[in-house]
Amino acid sequence: MNPHENHPTSLIFLTKSIFLHRELIIQMTKREVVGRYKGSYAGLLWSFINPVLMLVVYTFVFSVVFKTKWGIGNEESNTSFAVILFAGLIAHGLLAEVLNRAPGLILGNINYVKKVVFPLEMLPLISLGSAIFHSFVSLAVLLLALFFLNGSLSWTVLLIPIVLLPLIILMLGISMALASLGVYVRDIGQTTGIITTILLFLSPVFFPLSAMPVKYHSYIMANPLTFIIEQAREVLIWGNQPDWYGLSIYALVSISILWLGYAWFQKTRKGFADVL
Repeated sequence: MNPHENHPTSLIFLTKSIFLHRELIIQMTKREVVGRYKGSYAGLLWSFINPVLMLVVYTFVFSVVFKTKWGIGNEESNTSFAVILFAGLIAHGLLAEVLNRAPGLILGNINYVKKVVFPLEMLPLISLGSAIFHSFVSLAVLLLALFFLNGSLSWTVLLIPIVLLPLIILMLGISMALASLGVYVRDIGQTTGIITTILLFLSPVFFPLSAMPVKYHSYIMANPLTFIIEQAREVLIWGNQPDWYGLSIYALVSISILWLGYAWFQKTRKGFADVL
């Protein structure tokens, strides 16, 4: 047996831990999702109502008020821009929710830090699971809009989980690092909101990449959202297969960042109780 497999900072150890605590992750993720709407009359239905309302607002603002076009030719309808925009916002929403919550994960669950048997490394996974749930509800709304807009859906929409998976892996790694840093550096929680807003406006959410001068393309492509947003639109809206080579490279980088984030979390978790 390879001794590195059981090292607490290895990804194999993390995978085994996730499998071992899978029921805990599922139950706490459900509680996280339901708890967000606790006390409201519509309850969990709000997770569907919110993206529907946002899509209606985007459609009205961009197709009626601004009469904005994406520049895809004469066949572009008035609502096409809103649908294309919404696809980018789903990816950004996933990233923003995970990153903005990450610094407070340990701080908001001090009672779990005191429990030696509780797997603290599962907290970022639970937060990520909640964000994924809301993102896929928004995705369902987008697919319904595309169906009513085009009368059909391309088979390539089935590839969207594969397209989003590298981003999910990346977010888990960053979330683990931020969850640990948030314990020692409280200012981290104040900066993530600014960073996610910057990433929003420096990614092709509101504009096509072709609209940017070529000299700025390298900066836009350095944004982790850019490639995923472009590939999500390829499979969801344009009906094309994604850039498999690009996704593979992105996935390898994401796995590396996950390992670094998890290793940092495991190395620093011993001091959580002392700081808190």
